[in-house]
Amino acid sequence: MTAMEEGATAAGPLAGVRVVELAGIGPGPFAAMVLGDLGADVVRVDRPGGPGGLRIDPDYDLANRNKRSVLLDLKTEEGAAAVLDLVERADVLIEGYRPGVAERLGVGPDACLARNPELVYGRMTGWGQQGPLAGVAGHDLGYIAVSGALSMIGAVDGPPIAPANLLGDYAGGSLYLVIGVLAALQHARAGGPGQVVDAAIVDGTAHLTSVIHGMMAAGGWRDQRGTNLLDGGCPFYGTYETADGGYMAVAPLERKFYTEFIELLGIADQAPARDDFDSWAELRAAIADRFKQRTREEWTAVFAASDACVAPVLSLREAPAHPQLVARSTFLDHGGITQPAPAPRFSATPGAVRRAPARPGADTAEVARDWGVTSLGEGSPS
Repeated sequence: MTAMEEGATAAGPLAGVRVVELAGIGPGPFAAMVLGDLGADVVRVDRPGGPGGLRIDPDYDLANRNKRSVLLDLKTEEGAAAVLDLVERADVLIEGYRPGVAERLGVGPDACLARNPELVYGRMTGWGQQGPLAGVAGHDLGYIAVSGALSMIGAVDGPPIAPANLLGDYAGGSLYLVIGVLAALQHARAGGPGQVVDAAIVDGTAHLTSVIHGMMAAGGWRDQRGTNLLDGGCPFYGTYETADGGYMAVAPLERKFYTEFIELLGIADQAPARDDFDSWAELRAAIADRFKQRTREEWTAVFAASDACVAPVLSLREAPAHPQLVARSTFLDHGGITQPAPAPRFSATPGAVRRAPARPGADTAEVARDWGVTSLGEGSPS
């Protein structure tokens, strides 16, 4: 039995923490999922008709795993009152509305903290709660564009490349909200007051570039994509196509790893010196030509278990079968869906996928009983 399987019934390090999530899309739900993966009791407040934006079948919406759902219309006094009843019993609230919307609905920070002074009120937005763009619509790509991060991604002679929405929504947004919520929760449990956590994707994404800003100030990073050590400008830090149209990721930055790399690649006798910047184009061409002579599978076997820092570029469907990820139980199957397991790992209180994605309103009666909130009523499962 794997460690993940052994922890399948474990409560997780956030056991006993109650979270109210006001339904939204993108980074807010993912942040709440992370808290749920770590053992928190997450109650998602869905509204009739569901949130706007992109929609998928609720049974496959993994951002709603490890949650329960109640159905409330926050545009009614009864709905807002029921949310406040939940808040009174909660440790954390997460919302991702535009600035001012929660206040207009009667569930803003002032109203919630009046009911529960120790509450951590987590706010997830793209632009933040203040500034000239605070009330303007936006999406991940725009947020990482103005924070400078998008400008670094892509080839020197091409346009910036959209990195899905992992960098902005989930790294610069969700994970920074989780960090803020956990820090504020620790502060409250140490005797401090509850507070508002203002997590903006522009802030988090900008924060992620801190080291790059330091390198740039020191003269070690050019403010031009595709020309630096870690952005594809270096011939031994990038991707190369194989004979079958696959790709290998190459990253032997340290000299001893690079030596092993060119030996296993079979170009040790012809490759120009790695420190001769004027010959980098020649070195890149030599590496590219050699990789084109074998398939991805063949090159994977060549570099297996070596310190050459070379790995196959796997698709989302291929990744769960990689031997390292299998050994780590990095992916699991739950409810017929292959999905990433909770992360990170805890030796004493492992997280687990305990519940399939919550269907809107399906758990209203159960939550009303467990949280002692009679104003929820029986609900209307969808």
